[in-house]
Amino acid sequence: MSTTSVQPPPAEPQSRVLRTAFRGFAAIERVGNRLPHPFWLFWMLAGVVAVLSAVLAAADVSAVHPGTNETITVENLLSQGGLTMAIEGAVDNFAAFPPLATILTVMFGIVVAEKSGLFSALLRRMVARVPGKYLTFALSLTAMVSHVAGDAAYFTLVPIGALIFRAAGRSPVLGCIVAYVSISAGYNASPSLTTTDVLLSGISTAAAQTIDADYVVTPVGNYFFGIGSSVLVALVITLVVDKVIARRSDLEPDEPTAEPNATELEAIEVTAEQSRALRVTGLVAIGFLAFLVAAMTPASSPLRGEGGGIVNSPVIGGMALVLGLFFAVLGTVYGRMTGSFSAARDIIAAMVDGTRSMAPILVLFFAISQFLAYFKWTNIGDILAVKGAETLRALDMQGWTVLVGIAVLITIMNLVITSGSALWALAAPVLVPMLMLIGI
Repeated sequence: MSTTSVQPPPAEPQSRVLRTAFRGFAAIERVGNRLPHPFWLFWMLAGVVAVLSAVLAAADVSAVHPGTNETITVENLLSQGGLTMAIEGAVDNFAAFPPLATILTVMFGIVVAEKSGLFSALLRRMVARVPGKYLTFALSLTAMVSHVAGDAAYFTLVPIGALIFRAAGRSPVLGCIVAYVSISAGYNASPSLTTTDVLLSGISTAAAQTIDADYVVTPVGNYFFGIGSSVLVALVITLVVDKVIARRSDLEPDEPTAEPNATELEAIEVTAEQSRALRVTGLVAIGFLAFLVAAMTPASSPLRGEGGGIVNSPVIGGMALVLGLFFAVLGTVYGRMTGSFSAARDIIAAMVDGTRSMAPILVLFFAISQFLAYFKWTNIGDILAVKGAETLRALDMQGWTVLVGIAVLITIMNLVITSGSALWALAAPVLVPMLMLIGI
């Protein structure tokens, strides 16, 4: 009599669903891989705007601005005036691009903190002594904090994720996955301000000023949403990893250890010197923030805005400089205490070296700035915003349904345009003015 047991076949409906899902993901990947670099994509879009402006101008397409009651007409970019603007104004279009100077100013400080080793030590400290049952959430939330470091977070936190999971008796591959997904899928969801806040607020300001020339979107405009999003994304990642992915036998042992292994932790934990430097740097950070608060407390403070306002104050308006200075001070203190910076020239060298990494963004900014200048000059964005606002009013849609619809639209766009700055530069000139016109 045979004792061989017959294994039941896998559930066919589930297999069919998974196969269909994977085919869909593969199709999206193929489409995305065929897309040109965003630099060329924006030049192609500029060409589309040029042709479209000629067609719409010939058709006398126009709209009445609800705020000024002025008639907005489409200007032909292929006309003499349009070509003159495109050629003679290229340098000014690039120089006047709002995010250009702000992102560079912030990065001067952030690269100092990154090159000093501050970010690496801080991230290791945050996950080194976390109990096993909270490990996934702690690593994911730490990744949200790491967004301050920009792309450097990948180089720092992904290997840390592998080491801390291995120390806890869990799969190091799963640790890499948690760290990578938390950084990329939750990009810019952070309990602290990031360079992306500065970048996207500049693009939003440029879009908003087509409706109100004095309107300014500050880098802290997204702050509370960023805090809430970082916790929510970390919780969702924790739930999916610990309740779904970790059940795969090839990714997790049957019984992960409750506490990290002491020997494995030696590769993760900071040294005594680094720990002391972190404490001092933390006190300096508190002192920096306390000084700002104290300086802005008096109603007559020169750091307050018109009428004693906080939101319109120089500190909020100049947040790029404040953030850059903040990280530069912290990086300098940490670097001098740990020896990574032995002289003042090392700080300058860190700024120069870190700024080189900005070259791809600057190249992309040139294309984006020209596209936005063409789009604004032709008035196509203004007319789309007005017509879109009129349509939404006619449909009598609730504000939350409009925002959900926009979230879905951006999500779909994000499947093929993975650069956040490129995506928002494309969407903001229409969406921001449209929302302002309907009172959102």
